[in-house]
Amino acid sequence: QVQLVESGGGLVQPGGSLTLSCVPSGSGFVIGPMGWYRQYPGKQRELVADITSGGIANYADSVKGRFTISRVNVRSTVYLQMNSLEPEDTAVYYCKAEARRVLDRSSYVYWGQGTQVTVSS
Repeated sequence: QVQLVESGGGLVQPGGSLTLSCVPSGSGFVIGPMGWYRQYPGKQRELVADITSGGIANYADSVKGRFTISRVNVRSTVYLQMNSLEPEDTAVYYCKAEARRVLDRSSYVYWGQGTQVTVSS
């Protein structure tokens, strides 16, 4: 079992910045690709950005140039630096990790509990 602990959400004014972090815990797994998704009320989760274990990043068009995803592989910690935040970025942000169990190489997908980001003056 892998647990993802998220932190860094909160209230920020338009144009401001926030950094989200996600730290996996658990043993017996190798963490693969990780990413950040967001969910608006009544909508499905959508990809914000993801990153491979090798550091290759991918971004939604709506956040390109404003958000940066990064990863520290020692603990597979992933960060989302969010700059020039807009009211439209207000959502619950979720961390996602793909993991492979060492014992039998079976694959799993894990989600964090979500952290609220609110952009408002």
